[in-house]
Amino acid sequence: MVEVVCDTSFLIHIATKRIKNISNLETEIGSIQFVVPDIVIQELEKLSKNDKKKQYTALTLEFIKNLKVIKISGMYVDKSIISYTKKHGGIIATMDTNLKHRIKEVGGSVISISNDKIVLEPSKI
Repeated sequence: MVEVVCDTSFLIHIATKRIKNISNLETEIGSIQFVVPDIVIQELEKLSKNDKKKQYTALTLEFIKNLKVIKISGMYVDKSIISYTKKHGGIIATMDTNLKHRIKEVGGSVISISNDKIVLEPSKI
């Protein structure tokens, strides 16, 4: 089973939008498990204090209650997620274009959402 480390942007998207192919992901990608870094939960909790972001962060925090939480240390969420997957393996799930490029440059794979479907984006290497 491959761990898919989710960042904040991906979790918000998956929790608040209808994703067409979520039920047949294992067929398309293989055996995966979505995991949530504890630093992403902290980021969501900070965002939930913002009145404009309160509604979708509440939905996201509720959604992730059923996902496995992993410990990742570091000052910067993106950097920490990349370091973790380099060390432990796995795929990073994000909607952040800059983060996608950085992941691919180091040979990592990205899961993203395009046209309301989850897609696997291979590395550049």
